[in-house]
Amino acid sequence: MIDYLIGVDGGGTNTRVRLAGRDGAELATGNSGPSGLRHGIGNAWQAVNTAVAQAFAALGIDTIPMASCAIGLGLAGVHNKEWAAQFSAANPGYAALRLDTDGFTTLMGAHGGRPGAIVAIGTGSVGEALRTDGTRVEVGGWGFPAGDEASGAWMGLRAIGHVEQVLDGRVEGGAFARDVVDACGGNRDAIQVWLGKATQTDYAGLARFVVAHGASDGVAGAILEQAGRDAALIAHALDPRAELPLALCGGLGETLRLYLPADTLARCSPPHGDSAQGALRMIELHLKDSA
Repeated sequence: MIDYLIGVDGGGTNTRVRLAGRDGAELATGNSGPSGLRHGIGNAWQAVNTAVAQAFAALGIDTIPMASCAIGLGLAGVHNKEWAAQFSAANPGYAALRLDTDGFTTLMGAHGGRPGAIVAIGTGSVGEALRTDGTRVEVGGWGFPAGDEASGAWMGLRAIGHVEQVLDGRVEGGAFARDVVDACGGNRDAIQVWLGKATQTDYAGLARFVVAHGASDGVAGAILEQAGRDAALIAHALDPRAELPLALCGGLGETLRLYLPADTLARCSPPHGDSAQGALRMIELHLKDSA
């Protein structure tokens, strides 16, 4: 018997969980580290279960009652069908499971399951739309480092590229470059070590310097301006006629509003809910369809 519904938003930096009763009323939340599938199937499940356990602990329940739980998950990396299959097969005991991309659950949360479009900008980036005829469209989501334009990791990659040129003497650097150098070890040798170990999450951690110096440093500002143009291109590809409501989502979504072209900004409206709420809605619909 299903007594609890769980909605999971799992990305390259954080995992957020919303726990609800069978009636959909939210009871508690939980948070943990990254559960994007790029980090490994075991690591992803560990992060998910840590956040779920935290939510249940808030209710005074010490052990996850998996046999009484239906879990909906929107995870980064689900585009890789092999990873997705491996993750689903490793289900540790949840009674029902529905897995999709974090882009789709963001879309479900932003528009309550109704037609609309989202551009989600966080550690990675993706665009999703549900058109009025029921067609689902996805743009981007190719993953770091080949894709994820405008994302935190994309910004960080460009920040470290700038630092390499500054340290070589190819270009001049300012406070922006100094902050990035310090964050990566403080000197060329330390940065080489950092580069050898850096993950998508590590690169995304440098985006804060891009944002902090965007108004005062030409290179940081140019990175943000390009990010705004790339986000607009994703939005246009999703909905060329601009007929759908558009929400800019994710940890960097609000920041990029300042750098969007005016016509794209004019279309934007705040999301109604987040990706974890969208995952809750997804698992609710899955249970109804299965009944």
